[in-house]
Amino acid sequence: VTTFKMPEDFESVLDAQVTGPTTKNLVKSDFPVQSFKPKVQIAFQRLPGQCPRRIEIERRRRLYLTFSIAQLLASEGIDSNQLMPRHHDPETMPAIEEKKDPIFPIYLPLKIFDNEEYDCRTPEEWISLGLEPGSHNRKPVPGKALLPTDDVLGHEDPKSQKLIYKWTDVGVLDYDKETKLYLVHKTDENGLVHDEEGRPILNGGITPEG
Repeated sequence: VTTFKMPEDFESVLDAQVTGPTTKNLVKSDFPVQSFKPKVQIAFQRLPGQCPRRIEIERRRRLYLTFSIAQLLASEGIDSNQLMPRHHDPETMPAIEEKKDPIFPIYLPLKIFDNEEYDCRTPEEWISLGLEPGSHNRKPVPGKALLPTDDVLGHEDPKSQKLIYKWTDVGVLDYDKETKLYLVHKTDENGLVHDEEGRPILNGGITPEG
């Protein structure tokens, strides 16, 4: 009897034996699986002939993935770059005769028009989606944020005329009840939420050292 010898590139041998599609999630992500599931108001036990709860959740998840807030705003003629109020510059303002409507610079922030009455989740529920069963570490929650492309100037002067604002994929890290603001972090080119040292950001960025 000879001893069985395992080839050194055993993983490549297994990869070559794949003959069809797999249900395994091949995309590496820093977001929990449940953070992508929509909230539905459907009973857990359904009558025969009715759509099961898990099917309805999957249908809505795929439907919501087809939506883009940037495209929805653009279809209504809204320029996302103009949603952020900027410093008023009288020298760059065109004359009234050049436009049909009166010219008033944008000066009201979006939060004034925010309505929380029809939100499907409270901020605390959104943040809690980052908790996986059996884990004490809270992962980021996926989201979209209107942020400047220039991170340095965007932090120094968010209302600068030189900034360009775009809808960006972010990971929501924390929420402040007093200011009603979310702490977000831009995702990298791979869709991951890592710090400067390449480590995943957990628990809102709070480390044991503070």
